Amino acid sequence: QVQLVESGGGSVQAGGSLRLSCAASGLSFSTHAMGWFRQAPRKEREFVAAVSRSGKNIYYGDSMEGRFTISRDNATNTVYLQMNSLKPDDTAVYYCAAEFVWGDYVGTTSRSYDDWGQGTQVTVFS
Repeated sequence: QVQLVESGGGSVQAGGSLRLSCAASGLSFSTHAMGWFRQAPRKEREFVAAVSRSGKNIYYGDSMEGRFTISRDNATNTVYLQMNSLKPDDTAVYYCAAEFVWGDYVGTTSRSYDDWGQGTQVTVFS
């Protein structure tokens, strides 16, 4: 059974930083691309960042590039999202997702992903 467990969410003042972690189990981590998505109240789920199975291919959502950094550790089956210069608009539930892939492909839409975590709340106050 695949489990993706997010941690590291919380409340932070605008301009601050948070580091999210997602621990994966029940899957062959090195054969999965990993992504982060977020969903704010009354909004659709939004792509945040994704990393290919090798870690070489990385993509970010439009408003995240330059502020967020995704990384993965295939030795510990963990993917991270470092978030800097946080804004109130970043307030959302952040979800980790896994996508089985052939090669070093990485998806940037939620429908590409097979397994999801339960989410972690990030609140940025001004």
